[in-house]
Amino acid sequence: MIFLFVKKIDARIKVAFLIFCLLLFLVVFRVFYVQVFEYKKLSKLAKDLWSRNLPIEANRGRILDRNGVVLADNLTTTSLVLVPNQIKNKKEVCEKLASILGVSFDDMKKHVYKRTSIERVHPEGRRLSYEVADKIEDLGYDGVYLVKEAKRNYPYKTLLAHTLGYVGIDNQGLSGLELQYDKYLTGEQGAIKYYSDAKGGKLEISDVYTKPQDGMDLQLTIDIKIQQAIERELDNVVNMMNPDMALAVVMDPKNGEILGMSSRPTFDPNNYQKYSSEVLSRNLPIWATYEPGSTQKIVTTAASVEEGVIDIFKEHFHDSGSVQVDTARIKCWKAGGHGDQTFLQVLQNSCNPGFVEMGQRLGKEKLFSYLDLFGFGKKTGIDLNGEGEGILFPLSRVGNIELATTAFGQGISVTPIQQVTAISAILNGGNLLKPYVLKNILEPETGNVMYQNKKTVVRKTISKKTSDIMRYALETVVALGGGKAAYIDGYRIGGKTGTAQKVQDGHYLVNNYIMSFVGIVPSNNPEAVLYIAIDNPKNTALLSSYTTTPIARRILLDIIDALSIKKQEGGVEKDWQWDDKVYYEVGNVVGKTKEEAKKILEHFTLEYAGSGNYIISQSPEAGTRIEDGSTVKLLLGN
Repeated sequence: MIFLFVKKIDARIKVAFLIFCLLLFLVVFRVFYVQVFEYKKLSKLAKDLWSRNLPIEANRGRILDRNGVVLADNLTTTSLVLVPNQIKNKKEVCEKLASILGVSFDDMKKHVYKRTSIERVHPEGRRLSYEVADKIEDLGYDGVYLVKEAKRNYPYKTLLAHTLGYVGIDNQGLSGLELQYDKYLTGEQGAIKYYSDAKGGKLEISDVYTKPQDGMDLQLTIDIKIQQAIERELDNVVNMMNPDMALAVVMDPKNGEILGMSSRPTFDPNNYQKYSSEVLSRNLPIWATYEPGSTQKIVTTAASVEEGVIDIFKEHFHDSGSVQVDTARIKCWKAGGHGDQTFLQVLQNSCNPGFVEMGQRLGKEKLFSYLDLFGFGKKTGIDLNGEGEGILFPLSRVGNIELATTAFGQGISVTPIQQVTAISAILNGGNLLKPYVLKNILEPETGNVMYQNKKTVVRKTISKKTSDIMRYALETVVALGGGKAAYIDGYRIGGKTGTAQKVQDGHYLVNNYIMSFVGIVPSNNPEAVLYIAIDNPKNTALLSSYTTTPIARRILLDIIDALSIKKQEGGVEKDWQWDDKVYYEVGNVVGKTKEEAKKILEHFTLEYAGSGNYIISQSPEAGTRIEDGSTVKLLLGN
């Protein structure tokens, strides 16, 4: 019995020993596994428990014009960050910081005594001036840190404000391009990583610096010279005419690039908080909708030429001064009418009865199909937020009167960007293009192009033949018709005026109009289309030829300079009026006698130098066009 009992004990010892060995093996294996295979993971988790990050904000990407001029950049500022557990004399810190920042002790106490690992002092400690930051730095308190932050800066202030947009206090895009392309402009935050114990005390371990990654740069299609010309003239409009609103857009009709865009009222994105939400949110060139008036006659004429319902050069129309359409009598702006005229002259004279005739010949289905073809009643798709759609009559509600008024630009509602896009299609050979403002997205350090925006053809509208006719027709409007004030000697300028009576509560207002003008340069090979509109100008003649057209001419001159457009030959000569400045071409008189030179240069004042019987040099040189009566200097010799 004793032997059997001892034998059982021996067996249990062996089992226990085996279990012990197995457990020991598992412990050793686990230690080995942790030390060898999970070391990096556990080390990282441990460091995460000890580590604290002081954030370093990345620079927001810059916004540049097409030539690299900076329109939006960043200013380096500092912000206050606290590590409450490292602050020793909290009451003293509260008092000092509150005094420097100009806030109450209680306000600062909320930050200093807060139970958190890191506390960003917001908003009192954000975007500090260098003077305030130096005072905080001089305190030398533990747990009080100053970290770099970037503040958005718009060096040209109100220039291109609605298109650029603005950012919030955390540099997030809130409107315009800043919002549209926020994910590209926003960089990746960096940090200074330090290590602390469980109580928040800083450990003697080297800090780790993680460099922030700046955001991408945006390069726009905007030309700052053209943009500055627009801004200058809109400011002049506000000062002289006190309008309800004013706007201008310039587009390259060959590719859809927006070269300039602005409106009034405007704002300074550096201080956007000072403006109403109504001013901030309304980018009028893409948002505003109104009856276009006579600029819409360009579309009606193009549709009529394309459909062959008129022969613009040979066919005549008699304007008696008005036309009866059902119960409505539609009048021409000229009392008594224009009499007998070609349809080209109907466009030049902006004769409403002539356009009623075109609308009737087209019919409502065909006219409204062209409105749809040219993109009216829907968004253009421009890469900006807040675009309007405009309003068209449902075809079922279009009667004879609606057809007539639509033909000359009343009774429908369009946006300026729709007008510019449609007219560009008429001029460029018939391609309706998608307008855009972003040209390239650039890598900030190298400037390499990461993304390039490209021309987008939405659809074909009219034939090249019709487009050629319309370019010439619009040139005659400026040279011979209502757009004479936009004429620039030596350059082929096309255009069309517009005057639209405003509607309120279903009734047209008295002496309250939107004046507009479309300008093209050069008309034989368009490089820019300008659209300008002024809503309810005061203290001026209520005719677009006296308001928008002279303003447009000054902008066109700047466009010519910005795009280096050369003078053209073969344009339509202006129908000169008695008060116009008349220009003549300087003839070649080198090698001629003084008497011969007098006959050739009869329109100019001659000034001689030297002696001799013949002209050996002249200034200006032959072929130059200068104003009647200008001085031509001639050098005499033998």
